[in-house]
Amino acid sequence: MLPIVLLAIAFVPMVFEAQRSKRHDRALRAAGAVEPHGDVYAIMQVAYPLCFLVPIVEGAVRGRGLSAFVIGGSLVFALAKALKYWAIATLGPRWTFRVLVPPSSRRTVSGPYRFLRHPNYVAVLGELAGIALMAQAPVTGPLALTFFAALMLLRIRVEERALGVRRG
Repeated sequence: MLPIVLLAIAFVPMVFEAQRSKRHDRALRAAGAVEPHGDVYAIMQVAYPLCFLVPIVEGAVRGRGLSAFVIGGSLVFALAKALKYWAIATLGPRWTFRVLVPPSSRRTVSGPYRFLRHPNYVAVLGELAGIALMAQAPVTGPLALTFFAALMLLRIRVEERALGVRRG
């Protein structure tokens, strides 16, 4: 039963997020937003759901039930979702799965962006860690987290280059 619950927890919000992203994507492109070259979106589009699915499958194969890991993972996941939705609300119609830069766009420095440079990406790592903990997936959980973190680092470079962000 736990794997079914985890699939719902991971994928139901993902469907709604994808719908919102598509709406924002269309509006941003209509307003002249451009997508920078070199983005890893095509890989992320496949890797993101897989990085949730694989730990859930590992947990199902291992046959683990409720434990303190499920409770701890639930807390991590819930906090990550709260941070993610705060970031989404702060970006408003500029939030998408893709890097789309509207004309005269600037880096956001309000909401969670006051405290973190990339709160949405921190939240995604929290979501992955939360699912891995709830699934009790000691092998694929850390692997999925590490792989997706590497993709996000590549994505951050593209995003910051597109926004003209300079470090230090």
